[in-house]
Amino acid sequence: MPRITPCLWFDGRAEEAAAFYTSVFPESRVLDVMRAPADNPSTHAGEVLLVSFTISGQPFTGLNGGPEFPFTEAVSFEIDCVDQAEVDRYWDVLVEGGGEHSRCGWLKDRFGVSWQVIPRQAGDYLGGPDPEGCARAMEAMLRMGKLELDELRRAYEGTAG
Repeated sequence: MPRITPCLWFDGRAEEAAAFYTSVFPESRVLDVMRAPADNPSTHAGEVLLVSFTISGQPFTGLNGGPEFPFTEAVSFEIDCVDQAEVDRYWDVLVEGGGEHSRCGWLKDRFGVSWQVIPRQAGDYLGGPDPEGCARAMEAMLRMGKLELDELRRAYEGTAG
């Protein structure tokens, strides 16, 4: 089976991004830093060209490719959080240092990479057996930035006030 490794295109900040991500997520580490052997369109000889790293065991490559292709929300990484405390922790640390809050559990980190910070139990309220409860939970989620599990539960149960 082929191994698929996402390659993230940075404008000179691949090593900084890899260091940040590996500090945020467990079971993460920088594996290798490759410097450009010669001048090329995005880096000069000796500058960091590629960084190989893992985030929670998933391999990634960071490429210092230049400013031509910024990140968009068309690609995001979803974080499956076990509880609200984990949602809160990832939400706070990922927007730290210049990130941006968005809606419905989405944010951009300081590098422009989009993340979905999702409590695992959200599926119980957005896809549960009560269609009316699911609709109320969806309406509640659409008003949120960071997802609040208790608010989703109360909306689903019809006890939100």
